[in-house]
Amino acid sequence: MKTLQERLSVVEKHVKEDNIKVMIIGLGSVGAYLLDYLISRNDPAISVVVVGRDADKMQTKVNITRVAGLIREVNKSRIEVEGGVDLNDIDAIRAAVEKYQPDFIVNSSRAYPGLKYGSISWANVRAYGIWSPLAIRFTKNVMEACDKADSDAVVINTSYSDAVIPWLKSAGKAYPDFGSGNLNHLVPRMKFAVAGILGVNDFWNVDVMFAAGHFHDVCISKEGQTEGVELPLKIYYKGEELKDIDENEVISKCHISMPVDQTRNMMNASSNYRIIAAIIDAIRTGEQQKVFSPGFDGNIGGYPVAVGYKDGKLDAWIDESVFSFEEMNKADRESMALDGVEDVIDGKLIYTDALIEKAKKAFGKELPKTVAYEDIDKTAKWIIDEIILPQTENK
Repeated sequence: MKTLQERLSVVEKHVKEDNIKVMIIGLGSVGAYLLDYLISRNDPAISVVVVGRDADKMQTKVNITRVAGLIREVNKSRIEVEGGVDLNDIDAIRAAVEKYQPDFIVNSSRAYPGLKYGSISWANVRAYGIWSPLAIRFTKNVMEACDKADSDAVVINTSYSDAVIPWLKSAGKAYPDFGSGNLNHLVPRMKFAVAGILGVNDFWNVDVMFAAGHFHDVCISKEGQTEGVELPLKIYYKGEELKDIDENEVISKCHISMPVDQTRNMMNASSNYRIIAAIIDAIRTGEQQKVFSPGFDGNIGGYPVAVGYKDGKLDAWIDESVFSFEEMNKADRESMALDGVEDVIDGKLIYTDALIEKAKKAFGKELPKTVAYEDIDKTAKWIIDEIILPQTENK
């Protein structure tokens, strides 16, 4: 695929022409929420195409979203449905990408839909990395299709990007540009927590610089603690650094009650929306935007990412204005190890020995130490058959 900067230049042209197309692959709960948020932007320049296997099912979801949007008088977007696209069929995905030539592609597909993997893994092995082969299963097909189509789209991945994007890059394959979710779910909690500590209502004036892997998104959100890992974190209010604030208190107050069903996917959809909006807003205003993205540029874990103009060209890069890449990468790798991912290198995902032992004890099954790129589909099927199904049948 072309470089991100080259593809951003095409997106820039289309934004300036008020002709922006977003493709959502997979219209489950994440995709459906994202569709609603894009419509609510009320921007006639944005059109959306939803892609998947069952056109009738997708059309039903599109219909209610369109009607609900028009009730609120915020629907100025055109929406199309492209059915008959099996995500196991790379050529079918490629044909859809070639047909619509989107500026943004959001891959919201899941290899095993309708299940929050964490409902199995957190209580049993206290780690999410076990699901990496499932998370990458369709992502690799989408990226191969984009590569074959020589797409100019900016691609956003929604599932475990902390490891999935590095896995693809390390295998020499095309990889998504941004990951959504994870870190983006935690930063707002921090802003609310800081506002509460300060006794102020304008939580939107709180800002943070922060980096961490997926484990800490979950651990801090569920338990309000860092498992003893020192994370790169600085906190600001109205542009001034709060040097005396107790970071442990902030972390502890991030533990707030959330639903455990699919309504949680409002956050992931919002993360996708924010990335798309940040790029559009950077082009329209000329002002640099900040997002938080797991897996950005094929790096393990999550990072603050700047989107804006450098030397007159639109670009995106890891923001090292506060913390160096080395500081952030070290913390990310510690976080990912706690999540069961020892490393991602040379097209192989390496599980930690601790995760292998925990999985054997919890499920009576032994994970392989490494999963090679060519073994992804086989391993994903094994995880479904040997771990997920026995845990979910008769429940």
